[in-house]
Amino acid sequence: MDSTELDKRHVWHPFTQMRGWNAGTPLVIVEADGAVLRDAEGREYLDGNSSIWTNLHGHRRPEIDAAIRGQLGRVAHTSFLGLTNDVAPQFAFELLRAFTQDDAPEGWRVFYSDDGSTAVEAGLKMIHQARQQRGEGERRKFVSLGAGYHGDTVGAMSVGHSALFHGTYRGLMFGSREVMSPACYRCPFNRAVPERGTDARLSRKCEWECVGEVAKALDDLGDAASAFVMEPRVQGAAGMTMHAHGYLARVAALCRERGVWLMLDEVMTGFGRTGAMFACQHEGVMPDVLALGKGITGGYLPLAATVASAEIFAAFDGEHSEWRTFFHGHSYSGNQLGCAAALASLRLLETVHPMAHVRARGEKLCALAQRFWEHPNVGDVRCEGMICAIEIVEDFATRRCFSAEQRVGFRVSEAARAHGLITRCVGDVLVLMPPYCVSEQQLAQAVDALWRALAEVVPE
Repeated sequence: MDSTELDKRHVWHPFTQMRGWNAGTPLVIVEADGAVLRDAEGREYLDGNSSIWTNLHGHRRPEIDAAIRGQLGRVAHTSFLGLTNDVAPQFAFELLRAFTQDDAPEGWRVFYSDDGSTAVEAGLKMIHQARQQRGEGERRKFVSLGAGYHGDTVGAMSVGHSALFHGTYRGLMFGSREVMSPACYRCPFNRAVPERGTDARLSRKCEWECVGEVAKALDDLGDAASAFVMEPRVQGAAGMTMHAHGYLARVAALCRERGVWLMLDEVMTGFGRTGAMFACQHEGVMPDVLALGKGITGGYLPLAATVASAEIFAAFDGEHSEWRTFFHGHSYSGNQLGCAAALASLRLLETVHPMAHVRARGEKLCALAQRFWEHPNVGDVRCEGMICAIEIVEDFATRRCFSAEQRVGFRVSEAARAHGLITRCVGDVLVLMPPYCVSEQQLAQAVDALWRALAEVVPE
């Protein structure tokens, strides 16, 4: 029995309607090299979404391969409960140096888990427990952005606001205060008419009402407000919606003024994806908690980290008899193989793919993507570093969407495979998010493949 038949008989895929999946012929990826994937039939495809936003440096990267092999020659995994190892502490230090931009990052702490959702979950629990142990038990409310997505564990869902993904589980979740997303293209306060050829963030006409809504929410909650949780600059699963520059700094100031902690979910945006090592660094913002995952190992192994400030960590300091311990953990916390890969990836971000390289590749991608404005059903083209989003609409002037039943974005993404590109849409938002090793020629090929697919599904 081949892989396709075994898959159809025994596997349950994430975010997938399995009846439709089993009726089709799945693509079986068996090899990869750099920015190229190969299927079981020998066909090649550009990895247009970095294997769901995880791969940074390309597949089979020699430096990461060697780091994993070297670690395998010593030990693959030992418990982090009651023990430590010689890899996880080193990565924690290097990570904090990159995050704080300080060679002596004192006070900050790194808590390890396995994926972005667990990194968020750990951060929420840290904040909640720290408030209790600081005698601030009334500060129990989290504030977060509309259409936010932070993962699928119960706490992460509770600070997300995706009716499609999480509506079924509402009865399991705790309440959080939702504020509008600062996504300019569909903002009800943006008085600008759609302008072809211009990112809606640049043509917007507003009074920062989105910031005012955060201020109102925090003031309404008063001493009940504990933390504001958000994805900085880009909200991925919300439709690659992108925030006006300056929003993060403004809401961070609101939080500081009111004693509300700021938790940033950089699971997708971290490690250079927006052109800075961390998206918050664009605006000089230091959160109290930072959740990291996806690209942390360069796309090789499951690993995540929750970075906590000295202020939050201090709330857990005490005698054993005080029971101030953070009662949370994972069997594979601090896994040596994952941390070895993460160290190698971080070094590549300092040498082979530094931020200047990522920004240059991002600028090239954005320049090539301007071609999509020529299509009458493209409503917005927005770019942030190595993330490019093309939003498809039924009517440009009114921004009216296609009906969900038409599955336009999905059909375009599927059609792109025939042109040598693998990507995955978010609704009717097409996404190009290749690894940093991609060449300029490959970028041009990816854009051309997506353009051809769009023209086939939605003729001009």
